Amino acid sequence: MSNTSIKITSNKLNLDECYSFVEDDSCGGVSAFIGTVRNSTQNKAVTQLDFSSYEAMAVKEMQKIANLALEKFDIKKIAIHHAEGKLQIGDIPVIIVVSAPHRKAAFKACEFAIDTLKETVPIWKKEHFSDGEVWVNAHP
Repeated sequence: MSNTSIKITSNKLNLDECYSFVEDDSCGGVSAFIGTVRNSTQNKAVTQLDFSSYEAMAVKEMQKIANLALEKFDIKKIAIHHAEGKLQIGDIPVIIVVSAPHRKAAFKACEFAIDTLKETVPIWKKEHFSDGEVWVNAHP
C-alpha cells in the first residue's frame, strides 16, 4: 500500500478524502494545510483565481515532495492534492495532510510540503480583479 496520495483535479478538493487516506492507528498526530482563495491581495479586491499546470510534471514534482517528506521526517502518510481551473472566493486550491506518530513531525512535514510545492511545482495562478488580471507564481 502506498504512503502517498497525489492528485491534480478540476473537481472540488475533498478534505475527508485526504484525512481518510492518512489515517493510521500507529499515528498520534495529523496535520493539515488547507489553502483557500482569499478576497484580496496587495490591497486589491480579488474576484477569482485561475490555476493551470503542466500536469504530468506537476504530479511528478508533487510525488518527489511527498517522497522527500517521508525520508526527512518521521511521518507515516502524506496526501497532496491541488485544484485546477477557476476557483471562487472561499474555494480550496490545495490540501496537504500528513500523519505521524508524533505531532511535531506532522507539522514540519506539512510546512515543508506546502513551501516546496510553491517553489518547485509547475502550477500557475492567475488572479482576477474587477479591473484586470495578473499571473503570479510564474515559476518554476
